[in-house]
Amino acid sequence: MQGNLPPEAQEKLEELQDLQETAQKVAQQKGQAETALNDAQTALDALEDVDEDAGMYREVGEILVETDYESAYDDLEEKVDSLEVRVEQLSKQEERVQQQFESLQEELQQLLQGGAGGGPAGGMGGPGGPGAGGA
Repeated sequence: MQGNLPPEAQEKLEELQDLQETAQKVAQQKGQAETALNDAQTALDALEDVDEDAGMYREVGEILVETDYESAYDDLEEKVDSLEVRVEQLSKQEERVQQQFESLQEELQQLLQGGAGGGPAGGMGGPGGPGAGGA
């Protein structure tokens, strides 16, 4: 089927497929960041129930190293903060990719339905969005 498409439509279809891959990668990264955030938040919450004088260890590579409550708490708090920022960034990126995908999908549909007033290079169809039409 792709062999029967005009070159411009073929190019947009390839862009659409690339955006779909990007969206999947971003969603996967966001899921991993959310899992890490939940784990860090759970550890931080658990740490609040621990006596500050209790002996503590942190994992460094393959070994456990002794640490104190304040260092452990501060490190976890910093990790939670940075993961919250990461999840927020990935959410915004996910939204941008989704908007680009929808816009490109619409352009491709218009192209396949016979144009709708876009010039030979498609420059007039730009970011007008649905219903923007050519006057």
